[in-house]
Amino acid sequence: MVLEDETDSVFEPQITEEHVETPYGTVHCIFTGTPKANRPAILTFHDVGLNHKSCFEPLFKHDDMQEIIRHLPICHVEAPGQHEGAKTLHTTFTYPTMDQLSEALPAVLKHFRLHSVIGLGVGAGAYILAKFALNHPDLVDGLVLLNINPNADGLIDSVANKITEWTHTLPDTIIAHLFGTEEIQNNHDLIATYRHHITTTMNQANVSQFFRSYKQRNALEVERPLPEGNIQARTLKCSTLLVVGDSSPAVEEVVDCNSKLNPTKTTLLKMADCGGLPQVDQPAKLTEALKYFIQGMGYLSSASMTRLRSRTASSSSLSSFDGSRSRAHTNELQRGRLHSHGAEEKRGRSHTDASDNISNHNVSKSTEMAC
Repeated sequence: MVLEDETDSVFEPQITEEHVETPYGTVHCIFTGTPKANRPAILTFHDVGLNHKSCFEPLFKHDDMQEIIRHLPICHVEAPGQHEGAKTLHTTFTYPTMDQLSEALPAVLKHFRLHSVIGLGVGAGAYILAKFALNHPDLVDGLVLLNINPNADGLIDSVANKITEWTHTLPDTIIAHLFGTEEIQNNHDLIATYRHHITTTMNQANVSQFFRSYKQRNALEVERPLPEGNIQARTLKCSTLLVVGDSSPAVEEVVDCNSKLNPTKTTLLKMADCGGLPQVDQPAKLTEALKYFIQGMGYLSSASMTRLRSRTASSSSLSSFDGSRSRAHTNELQRGRLHSHGAEEKRGRSHTDASDNISNHNVSKSTEMAC
Protein backbone atom coordinates (compact mmCIF):
# COMPACT_ATOMS: atom_id res chain seq x y z
CA MET A 1 0.00 0.00 0.00
CA VAL A 2 1.25 3.45 -0.90
CA LEU A 3 0.41 6.09 1.67
CA GLU A 4 1.75 9.59 1.49
CA ASP A 5 0.43 12.85 2.83
CA GLU A 6 1.52 15.71 0.66
CA THR A 7 0.24 18.96 2.13
CA ASP A 8 2.37 21.58 0.40
CA SER A 9 0.37 24.79 0.09
CA VAL A 10 1.92 25.60 -3.27
CA PHE A 11 2.19 22.87 -5.87
CA GLU A 12 3.44 23.52 -9.38
CA PRO A 13 3.75 20.26 -11.31
CA GLN A 14 6.12 20.01 -14.23
CA ILE A 15 4.32 19.95 -17.59
CA THR A 16 5.84 18.58 -20.78
CA GLU A 17 4.26 18.46 -24.24
CA GLU A 18 5.53 15.94 -26.77
CA HIS A 19 4.63 14.20 -30.01
CA VAL A 20 5.15 10.48 -29.50
CA GLU A 21 5.79 8.16 -32.43
CA THR A 22 3.80 4.92 -32.33
CA PRO A 23 3.34 2.07 -34.81
CA TYR A 24 0.04 3.69 -35.83
CA GLY A 25 0.94 7.33 -36.20
CA THR A 26 2.06 10.21 -34.01
CA VAL A 27 0.02 11.04 -30.92
CA HIS A 28 0.19 14.32 -29.07
CA CYS A 29 0.80 13.92 -25.32
CA ILE A 30 0.77 16.33 -22.40
CA PHE A 31 2.46 14.98 -19.27
CA THR A 32 1.98 16.59 -15.87
CA GLY A 33 4.10 15.63 -12.87
CA THR A 34 6.91 13.14 -12.48
CA PRO A 35 6.66 9.37 -13.04
CA LYS A 36 7.03 7.35 -9.84
CA ALA A 37 8.02 3.70 -9.75
CA ASN A 38 5.51 2.79 -7.04
CA ARG A 39 2.51 4.60 -8.47
CA PRO A 40 0.51 4.52 -11.70
CA ALA A 41 -0.12 7.57 -13.83
CA ILE A 42 -3.59 8.67 -14.82
CA LEU A 43 -3.78 8.28 -18.60
CA THR A 44 -6.63 10.11 -20.33
CA PHE A 45 -8.12 9.71 -23.79
CA HIS A 46 -10.70 12.12 -25.20
CA ASP A 47 -13.90 11.61 -27.19
CA VAL A 48 -14.57 12.43 -30.84
CA GLY A 49 -14.57 16.14 -31.64
CA LEU A 50 -12.63 16.96 -28.48
CA ASN A 51 -9.03 17.17 -27.36
CA HIS A 52 -7.49 17.02 -23.90
CA LYS A 53 -8.43 20.62 -23.13
CA SER A 54 -12.07 20.62 -24.18
CA CYS A 55 -12.63 17.13 -22.77
CA PHE A 56 -10.78 17.22 -19.45
CA GLU A 57 -9.71 20.75 -18.54
CA PRO A 58 -12.86 21.58 -16.48
CA LEU A 59 -12.18 18.46 -14.40
CA PHE A 60 -8.42 18.83 -13.91
CA LYS A 61 -8.66 22.58 -13.24
CA HIS A 62 -11.19 22.01 -10.46
CA ASP A 63 -9.85 22.80 -6.99
CA ASP A 64 -10.83 19.42 -5.56
CA MET A 65 -8.85 17.65 -8.28
CA GLN A 66 -5.56 19.15 -7.17
CA GLU A 67 -5.10 16.58 -4.43
CA ILE A 68 -5.12 13.79 -6.99
CA ILE A 69 -2.68 15.71 -9.21
CA ARG A 70 -0.32 16.04 -6.23
CA HIS A 71 -0.22 12.27 -5.81
CA LEU A 72 -0.33 10.92 -9.36
CA PRO A 73 1.21 12.09 -12.64
CA ILE A 74 -1.20 12.75 -15.51
CA CYS A 75 -0.68 11.79 -19.14
CA HIS A 76 -3.17 13.20 -21.65
CA VAL A 77 -3.13 11.40 -25.00
CA GLU A 78 -4.64 12.94 -28.13
CA ALA A 79 -5.40 10.82 -31.19
CA PRO A 80 -3.53 11.59 -34.43
CA GLY A 81 -4.52 14.98 -35.79
CA GLN A 82 -6.86 15.88 -32.93
CA HIS A 83 -4.74 18.43 -31.03
CA GLU A 84 -5.19 22.17 -31.33
CA GLY A 85 -3.58 23.60 -34.45
CA ALA A 86 -3.14 20.18 -36.04
CA LYS A 87 -2.38 20.19 -39.74
CA THR A 88 -4.49 18.10 -42.08
CA LEU A 89 -3.18 14.55 -42.11
CA HIS A 90 -1.41 13.54 -45.30
CA THR A 91 -3.52 11.82 -47.90
CA THR A 92 -1.25 8.78 -47.73
CA PHE A 93 -1.90 8.37 -43.99
CA THR A 94 -4.43 5.64 -43.21
CA TYR A 95 -6.24 6.61 -40.04
CA PRO A 96 -5.84 3.91 -37.38
CA THR A 97 -8.75 1.80 -36.24
CA MET A 98 -9.91 1.85 -32.63
CA ASP A 99 -8.01 -1.40 -32.05
CA GLN A 100 -4.85 0.11 -33.51
CA LEU A 101 -5.18 3.24 -31.39
CA SER A 102 -5.34 1.03 -28.31
CA GLU A 103 -2.18 -0.72 -29.46
CA ALA A 104 -0.45 2.66 -29.83
CA LEU A 105 -0.62 3.19 -26.07
CA PRO A 106 2.21 0.80 -25.06
CA ALA A 107 4.57 3.09 -26.99
CA VAL A 108 3.31 6.04 -24.95
CA LEU A 109 3.91 4.23 -21.67
CA LYS A 110 7.38 3.24 -22.81
CA HIS A 111 8.18 6.79 -23.90
CA PHE A 112 7.27 8.25 -20.50
CA ARG A 113 8.65 5.25 -18.58
CA LEU A 114 5.31 4.37 -17.01
CA HIS A 115 4.91 0.96 -15.41
CA SER A 116 1.11 1.08 -15.15
CA VAL A 117 -1.80 3.48 -15.53
CA ILE A 118 -5.28 4.28 -14.32
CA GLY A 119 -7.23 4.96 -17.52
CA LEU A 120 -9.72 7.83 -17.73
CA GLY A 121 -11.58 7.89 -21.04
CA VAL A 122 -14.70 9.42 -22.55
CA GLY A 123 -16.73 7.94 -25.41
CA ALA A 124 -14.28 6.85 -28.10
CA GLY A 125 -11.46 7.30 -25.59
CA ALA A 126 -13.23 5.02 -23.11
CA TYR A 127 -13.52 2.32 -25.78
CA ILE A 128 -9.82 2.65 -26.66
CA LEU A 129 -8.74 2.37 -23.02
CA ALA A 130 -11.01 -0.62 -22.40
CA LYS A 131 -9.52 -2.37 -25.43
CA PHE A 132 -6.04 -1.53 -24.17
CA ALA A 133 -6.86 -3.02 -20.75
CA LEU A 134 -8.23 -6.19 -22.33
CA ASN A 135 -5.05 -6.76 -24.32
CA HIS A 136 -2.56 -5.49 -21.72
CA PRO A 137 -4.07 -6.18 -18.28
CA ASP A 138 -0.66 -6.01 -16.61
CA LEU A 139 -0.32 -2.34 -17.59
CA VAL A 140 -3.69 -1.15 -16.24
CA ASP A 141 -4.44 -0.77 -12.52
CA GLY A 142 -7.93 0.64 -13.00
CA LEU A 143 -10.35 2.21 -15.47
CA VAL A 144 -12.77 5.12 -15.24
CA LEU A 145 -14.91 4.98 -18.38
CA LEU A 146 -17.44 7.69 -19.24
CA ASN A 147 -20.11 7.11 -21.89
CA ILE A 148 -18.61 3.87 -23.13
CA ASN A 149 -20.35 1.93 -25.89
CA PRO A 150 -19.03 -1.65 -25.99
CA ASN A 151 -20.95 -2.59 -29.12
CA ALA A 152 -20.26 -2.20 -32.82
CA ASP A 153 -22.68 -0.19 -34.91
CA GLY A 154 -25.26 -2.46 -36.53
CA LEU A 155 -26.64 -2.25 -40.04
CA ILE A 156 -29.41 0.15 -39.04
CA ASP A 157 -26.88 2.36 -37.28
CA SER A 158 -24.65 2.35 -40.35
CA VAL A 159 -27.53 3.41 -42.60
CA ALA A 160 -28.54 6.13 -40.15
CA ASN A 161 -24.95 7.37 -39.99
CA LYS A 162 -24.79 7.58 -43.78
CA ILE A 163 -28.03 9.58 -43.92
CA THR A 164 -26.74 11.86 -41.17
CA GLU A 165 -23.57 12.52 -43.18
CA TRP A 166 -25.75 13.63 -46.09
CA THR A 167 -28.12 15.83 -44.09
CA HIS A 168 -26.06 17.25 -41.22
CA THR A 169 -22.80 19.13 -40.89
CA LEU A 170 -19.93 17.49 -39.01
CA PRO A 171 -20.28 19.83 -35.98
CA ASP A 172 -24.00 18.99 -35.73
CA THR A 173 -23.23 15.28 -35.87
CA ILE A 174 -20.55 15.59 -33.17
CA ILE A 175 -22.86 17.63 -30.93
CA ALA A 176 -25.55 14.93 -31.22
CA HIS A 177 -22.91 12.33 -30.28
CA LEU A 178 -21.75 14.25 -27.21
CA PHE A 179 -25.02 15.62 -25.82
CA GLY A 180 -28.59 14.46 -25.31
CA THR A 181 -31.63 16.06 -26.95
CA GLU A 182 -32.75 17.80 -23.76
CA GLU A 183 -29.33 19.30 -23.22
CA ILE A 184 -29.08 20.49 -26.83
CA GLN A 185 -32.49 22.16 -26.57
CA ASN A 186 -32.04 23.78 -23.16
CA ASN A 187 -28.35 24.43 -22.49
CA HIS A 188 -27.67 26.81 -25.34
CA ASP A 189 -24.51 28.35 -23.88
CA LEU A 190 -22.81 24.99 -23.38
CA ILE A 191 -23.75 23.77 -26.85
CA ALA A 192 -22.61 27.02 -28.44
CA THR A 193 -19.27 26.76 -26.63
CA TYR A 194 -18.60 23.25 -27.91
CA ARG A 195 -19.87 23.98 -31.39
CA HIS A 196 -17.45 26.92 -31.52
CA HIS A 197 -14.61 24.68 -30.31
CA ILE A 198 -15.33 22.02 -32.93
CA THR A 199 -15.54 24.51 -35.78
CA THR A 200 -12.63 26.81 -34.85
CA THR A 201 -9.98 24.84 -32.95
CA MET A 202 -10.29 21.35 -34.44
CA ASN A 203 -9.17 20.27 -37.89
CA GLN A 204 -12.45 19.20 -39.50
CA ALA A 205 -10.88 16.73 -41.92
CA ASN A 206 -8.96 15.00 -39.12
CA VAL A 207 -12.01 14.90 -36.82
CA SER A 208 -14.02 13.29 -39.61
CA GLN A 209 -11.43 10.52 -39.93
CA PHE A 210 -11.38 9.88 -36.17
CA PHE A 211 -15.18 9.81 -36.07
CA ARG A 212 -15.33 7.40 -39.02
CA SER A 213 -12.85 5.12 -37.28
CA TYR A 214 -15.00 5.14 -34.13
CA LYS A 215 -18.16 4.35 -36.09
CA GLN A 216 -16.40 1.37 -37.68
CA ARG A 217 -15.25 -0.07 -34.33
CA ASN A 218 -15.62 -3.73 -33.46
CA ALA A 219 -17.50 -4.91 -30.40
CA LEU A 220 -15.35 -5.16 -27.28
CA GLU A 221 -16.19 -8.88 -27.03
CA VAL A 222 -16.37 -8.94 -23.25
CA GLU A 223 -18.45 -11.45 -21.36
CA ARG A 224 -19.60 -11.47 -17.75
CA PRO A 225 -18.10 -14.40 -15.85
CA LEU A 226 -20.81 -16.36 -14.04
CA PRO A 227 -20.23 -18.51 -10.94
CA GLU A 228 -21.96 -21.48 -12.56
CA GLY A 229 -20.92 -20.73 -16.12
CA ASN A 230 -17.81 -19.65 -17.97
CA ILE A 231 -15.62 -18.26 -15.20
CA GLN A 232 -12.79 -17.88 -17.72
CA ALA A 233 -14.80 -15.44 -19.84
CA ARG A 234 -12.84 -12.61 -21.46
CA THR A 235 -13.45 -9.51 -19.39
CA LEU A 236 -11.70 -6.56 -17.79
CA LYS A 237 -9.50 -7.74 -14.95
CA CYS A 238 -8.98 -4.38 -13.25
CA SER A 239 -11.27 -2.33 -11.03
CA THR A 240 -13.60 -0.38 -13.31
CA LEU A 241 -15.86 2.61 -12.70
CA LEU A 242 -18.48 3.27 -15.39
CA VAL A 243 -19.89 6.82 -15.38
CA VAL A 244 -22.81 8.33 -17.26
CA GLY A 245 -25.09 11.33 -16.83
CA ASP A 246 -28.77 10.54 -16.51
CA SER A 247 -29.63 12.58 -19.62
CA SER A 248 -26.66 11.40 -21.67
CA PRO A 249 -27.31 9.83 -25.10
CA ALA A 250 -25.10 6.93 -23.94
CA VAL A 251 -27.13 5.73 -20.94
CA GLU A 252 -28.37 2.51 -22.53
CA GLU A 253 -24.94 1.64 -23.89
CA VAL A 254 -23.23 2.18 -20.52
CA VAL A 255 -25.84 0.05 -18.73
CA ASP A 256 -25.31 -2.64 -21.36
CA CYS A 257 -21.56 -2.48 -20.80
CA ASN A 258 -22.10 -2.88 -17.06
CA SER A 259 -24.10 -6.04 -17.69
CA LYS A 260 -21.16 -7.55 -19.59
CA LEU A 261 -18.42 -6.89 -17.04
CA ASN A 262 -17.32 -8.70 -13.90
CA PRO A 263 -19.66 -7.47 -11.13
CA THR A 264 -17.00 -8.00 -8.45
CA LYS A 265 -14.77 -5.40 -10.10
CA THR A 266 -17.25 -3.01 -11.71
CA THR A 267 -19.27 -0.09 -10.38
CA LEU A 268 -21.81 1.94 -12.33
CA LEU A 269 -22.13 5.59 -11.34
CA LYS A 270 -25.18 7.30 -12.82
CA MET A 271 -25.01 11.02 -12.14
CA ALA A 272 -28.32 12.77 -11.53
CA ASP A 273 -29.16 16.06 -13.27
CA CYS A 274 -26.18 15.54 -15.54
CA GLY A 275 -25.80 15.62 -19.29
CA GLY A 276 -23.47 14.11 -21.83
CA LEU A 277 -20.18 15.25 -20.32
CA PRO A 278 -20.14 14.64 -16.53
CA GLN A 279 -16.55 15.88 -16.26
CA VAL A 280 -17.70 19.24 -17.64
CA ASP A 281 -21.20 19.40 -16.16
CA GLN A 282 -20.38 18.21 -12.64
CA PRO A 283 -16.60 18.11 -12.12
CA ALA A 284 -16.86 18.30 -8.31
CA LYS A 285 -19.02 15.19 -8.05
CA LEU A 286 -16.89 13.27 -10.51
CA THR A 287 -13.79 14.25 -8.54
CA GLU A 288 -15.38 12.81 -5.39
CA ALA A 289 -15.97 9.54 -7.20
CA LEU A 290 -12.41 9.50 -8.53
CA LYS A 291 -11.04 10.04 -5.02
CA TYR A 292 -13.03 7.11 -3.66
CA PHE A 293 -11.91 4.97 -6.57
CA ILE A 294 -8.23 5.84 -6.25
CA GLN A 295 -8.33 5.54 -2.47
CA GLY A 296 -9.71 2.05 -2.91
CA MET A 297 -6.49 1.13 -4.69
CA GLY A 298 -4.37 2.62 -1.91
CA TYR A 299 -2.92 5.61 -3.76
CA LEU A 300 -4.45 8.44 -1.72
CA SER A 301 -3.78 8.80 1.99
CA SER A 302 -6.59 11.21 2.83
CA ALA A 303 -9.20 13.27 1.08
CA SER A 304 -11.86 15.74 2.09
CA MET A 305 -14.98 14.35 0.49
CA THR A 306 -18.70 14.74 0.68
CA ARG A 307 -20.45 11.39 0.78
CA LEU A 308 -21.84 9.70 -2.27
CA ARG A 309 -25.28 8.29 -1.84
CA SER A 310 -25.86 4.67 -2.69
CA ARG A 311 -28.99 2.78 -3.47
CA THR A 312 -29.15 -0.99 -3.34
CA ALA A 313 -31.60 -3.12 -5.25
CA SER A 314 -32.07 -6.86 -5.33
CA SER A 315 -32.97 -6.77 -9.01
CA SER A 316 -32.69 -4.09 -11.67
CA SER A 317 -31.08 -3.50 -15.04
CA LEU A 318 -28.01 -2.40 -13.14
CA SER A 319 -27.81 -5.46 -10.92
CA SER A 320 -25.19 -8.13 -10.96
CA PHE A 321 -25.96 -11.82 -10.81
CA ASP A 322 -27.82 -12.92 -7.68
CA GLY A 323 -26.11 -14.72 -4.84
CA SER A 324 -23.33 -14.05 -2.43
CA ARG A 325 -20.20 -12.61 -4.04
CA SER A 326 -17.23 -10.43 -3.26
CA ARG A 327 -17.63 -6.72 -4.02
CA ALA A 328 -14.36 -5.44 -2.57
CA HIS A 329 -13.55 -2.96 -5.32
CA THR A 330 -17.10 -1.63 -5.57
CA ASN A 331 -17.40 -1.12 -1.86
CA GLU A 332 -14.08 0.69 -1.63
CA LEU A 333 -15.63 3.35 -3.85
CA GLN A 334 -18.55 3.72 -1.46
CA ARG A 335 -16.58 4.04 1.73
CA GLY A 336 -13.36 5.61 0.51
CA ARG A 337 -11.20 3.59 2.88
CA LEU A 338 -7.68 2.54 2.03
CA HIS A 339 -6.59 -0.98 1.44
CA SER A 340 -3.81 -2.80 -0.30
CA HIS A 341 -4.33 -5.57 -2.79
CA GLY A 342 -3.86 -9.06 -1.46
CA ALA A 343 -4.50 -10.13 2.10
CA GLU A 344 -6.29 -6.97 3.16
CA GLU A 345 -8.89 -7.41 0.44
CA LYS A 346 -9.88 -10.73 2.00
CA ARG A 347 -10.51 -9.40 5.46
CA GLY A 348 -14.13 -9.54 6.57
CA ARG A 349 -15.74 -6.25 7.47
CA SER A 350 -19.00 -5.63 9.26
CA HIS A 351 -21.79 -4.15 7.17
CA THR A 352 -23.39 -0.78 7.90
CA ASP A 353 -25.39 1.58 5.72
CA ALA A 354 -23.83 3.74 3.02
CA SER A 355 -23.95 6.87 5.14
CA ASP A 356 -21.19 5.34 7.24
CA ASN A 357 -19.23 4.61 4.05
CA ILE A 358 -18.68 1.01 5.09
CA SER A 359 -19.96 -2.04 3.25
CA ASN A 360 -19.60 -5.79 3.64
CA HIS A 361 -17.17 -7.53 1.28
CA ASN A 362 -19.78 -10.22 0.61
CA VAL A 363 -23.26 -8.94 -0.23
CA SER A 364 -26.14 -10.41 -2.17
CA LYS A 365 -27.40 -7.16 -3.63
CA SER A 366 -25.98 -5.07 -6.42
CA THR A 367 -25.18 -1.42 -5.94
CA GLU A 368 -26.04 1.53 -8.14
CA MET A 369 -24.09 4.60 -7.16
CA ALA A 370 -25.88 7.90 -7.58
CA CYS A 371 -24.71 11.40 -6.90
